[in-house]
Amino acid sequence: MSNDWIVEMNDIDKAFNRVSVLKKVSLRVKKGEIHALLGENGAGKSTLMNILGGVHSADKGSILVDGEEVVFSTPKASQELGIRFIHQELNVVGDLRIYENMFLGSELRNKFGIIKEEEMCQQTEDILGKLSVSLNPREYVRNLDTSYKQLIEIAKALLHKSRIIIMDEPTTALAEHEVERLFTFMRKLRQTGVSIIYISHKLKEIEAICDSYTVLRDGEWVGTGSVKDTALDQITNMMVGKSVSEERFVQSHSFGDVVLEVKQLSCEGLFHDINFTVRKGEIIGFTGLAGDGRTEIIETLFGYRKHSNGVVKVNGRKVNINHPKHALKAGLGLVPKNRKENAIIKDLNVIHNLTLSSMGHFEKGGFIQEKREKSRFSYYKEKLNIKVHNPTVTIDKLSGGNQQKVVIAKWLEVGPDVLIFDNPTQGIDVGAKREVYQHIIDLAAEGKAIIILSSEAPEVMKVCHYIHVLYQGEMIAGIHGEDASEDMIMGYATGSKREVGEGGKHRNATTAKS
Repeated sequence: MSNDWIVEMNDIDKAFNRVSVLKKVSLRVKKGEIHALLGENGAGKSTLMNILGGVHSADKGSILVDGEEVVFSTPKASQELGIRFIHQELNVVGDLRIYENMFLGSELRNKFGIIKEEEMCQQTEDILGKLSVSLNPREYVRNLDTSYKQLIEIAKALLHKSRIIIMDEPTTALAEHEVERLFTFMRKLRQTGVSIIYISHKLKEIEAICDSYTVLRDGEWVGTGSVKDTALDQITNMMVGKSVSEERFVQSHSFGDVVLEVKQLSCEGLFHDINFTVRKGEIIGFTGLAGDGRTEIIETLFGYRKHSNGVVKVNGRKVNINHPKHALKAGLGLVPKNRKENAIIKDLNVIHNLTLSSMGHFEKGGFIQEKREKSRFSYYKEKLNIKVHNPTVTIDKLSGGNQQKVVIAKWLEVGPDVLIFDNPTQGIDVGAKREVYQHIIDLAAEGKAIIILSSEAPEVMKVCHYIHVLYQGEMIAGIHGEDASEDMIMGYATGSKREVGEGGKHRNATTAKS
């Protein structure tokens, strides 16, 4: 083995309940490099990293760190060799302070066993300062935004002088400026000899930050190479076994009547004078930068927030939505961006998650008709290509893409006239993204009115007939999907461009191309 390698995983096999998950998978990471671990959900990435992190043991194969073969029986054994796994599911404790999270399990004490609070706070402040983050170490973590919780996890790894840091989808909850801050510090870590294994579905991020890559597919090694020497299309092809087009998915078809009409909707301090319509069969998008107000607009429409002004009409009738149950009754459905917190109940099985919002469809005489539940699940499993062998397993056993399909199926069973997707492909792989996009387009073709909120301009460009760009709580531009470009959208989203008179004006139903 070359002295360049800090870790080698050779011919790793792993099976759960006699189902093979990894088959002779190998991974080698150099000292001081950022190495991308790629593959669709279910490809085996997390299992491989859980083996490196000491969560699982390999059935076959070997692990070498600094050229010496090692066996990790516990996560602590892995951490003692300088390996730190930052999971996508954050492991911070909300009821503890920042410094307490940083030193959890390794608290500093004096010779009498008394906690050295001041020293821990100072070290916490120093590490966060290196990340350009100014936080009070005594602040409770529950009061922080998700992005700061993510940065605390990274800071904790640095505090414990980790030499190999595994980052699983670290930018999912980060704003654009926070992503760049993270990348800047990752580059600094690389210069000091720290190795990073970076798991992400965002290939543009891989191109921007990673030196090399390894691709897994269906639990097997597919390829390894240099990022700068490999086209992204080629990496995508390796991940999914086929080329994934960057062209628009949306298809032209005629639109029906206006389903949702919003006039002069305002909420003090969040957004102002919002006007738009959505018609049957139409897909409209809202995009911008973090803090643009798009999520707050939809939360207001769905009854999570109260608005100070404005009129909302559904199918021509004015509605007053002050609670999500009013939104459901009015014919609105919402697929939220944070599946695990707001869309699924991880301890319920797949079928029950699907039928949760439409229990009245399956109740008779006070009893649930389980055969009907299973029948409807079978229908949606085929319709949406939900990949699950046993639908009675808890939903957290499914990949992110399949969880998202179950959430979509849940709303299809409810039968709303307007279906709202907030970052519909967040945290899912490129192959599953393609399927979700196609399902959204099929729904529009069936006559559903669709709203998509996304922080990714390419996403709304792929699937939307019309795109609204927001800047600091205002709609400052409206663009036909086929006319949009990333540069154009970013120009408006950053405030450097503005359509005169467009921001607060109502888009007439005849404006959009059909």
